[in-house]
Amino acid sequence: MKPPESICILRLSALGDVTHVLPIIHTLQKSWPETRLTWIIGSSEYQLVGDLPNVEFIVFDKGKRLGSYAKLWKSLRHRAFDILLGLQVAFRANLIYPLIIAKRKIGYDKARSKDGHGCFVNERIPQQSGQHVVDSFFSFLETIGLSDRVYDWSLPLPESAETFAESHVGSQDSFVAISPCSSNPLRDWKADRYARIADYVMQNLGQNVALCGGPSEAEAAMGKEIENATKTSPLNLIGKTSLKDNLAVLRRATLLISPDSGPAHMATCVDTPVIGLYATSNPGRTGPYRSIDLCVDAYDQASRKYLDKPASKIKWGKRLVYPGVMDLITPDDVIGKLDRFFKIEEKSG
Repeated sequence: MKPPESICILRLSALGDVTHVLPIIHTLQKSWPETRLTWIIGSSEYQLVGDLPNVEFIVFDKGKRLGSYAKLWKSLRHRAFDILLGLQVAFRANLIYPLIIAKRKIGYDKARSKDGHGCFVNERIPQQSGQHVVDSFFSFLETIGLSDRVYDWSLPLPESAETFAESHVGSQDSFVAISPCSSNPLRDWKADRYARIADYVMQNLGQNVALCGGPSEAEAAMGKEIENATKTSPLNLIGKTSLKDNLAVLRRATLLISPDSGPAHMATCVDTPVIGLYATSNPGRTGPYRSIDLCVDAYDQASRKYLDKPASKIKWGKRLVYPGVMDLITPDDVIGKLDRFFKIEEKSG
């Protein structure tokens, strides 16, 4: 098959899903190096991946509403692509599809579509249940005739980020990173539980602990609460890092502990294992791709408690965002994963 001259990828958000696009980019670049790649992406997400080589980025500022669509239309109206890969079905993204001129507009199957997604594409990927998001993205490549898969999440790290990480964690022989917050507080674990884990790591496993996170008030408050509840002294970097700084810190970590969040997937980009805390979502669909076996999986338990049926009987990918759902994960669950991980590390070392 002759490679297409140009491919447009639409995936605006969120950070985790944006990292899932990276293997798609690397596969396209390796298999079809002459194909021009254009990625329409959200402004925050661009800060993480916008320095990928040989990719044209068009930034869509979700905060500017109608003005963002007008600006996007002006930049696209005289352009045409061979293929559009529609990797997002949210209403905001669906409104962008008519602005993109492409011979083939490929979207999701009916089961995974919503908000009129099917009205804006002229092809669909095959219906398949039980896929991780990464594998569903690869289905788009299979639909355009590319069966290769390059499992590469690598991102450039600027010198400034490396310098930040070296100055803050470079002196630590080894450390476990804890990124305690997600985009939804109902997906977060409680501070006292994180504190117990931080103490266990420092007192029993011979590792230091670094708290990581963004600049929001909620994250800063969580970091302080964890600090105040610990008997040890974790390093608190919450609110002090850019996305690239955080990536450089995660690259140096032995392990990351995190709920279903962007940092859980950023760690995959730098080959850092992740103990994911999953009760609101199915780790088989949204877990850190290389660390599914390390995840604490309370999703089936949550489904039985809140929906009175096992996870196998509910829609694949359904979110179970209920108050208190993360309490189903106990500190002992996480300690068990930690003990298993470090025991395996000792044997391999």
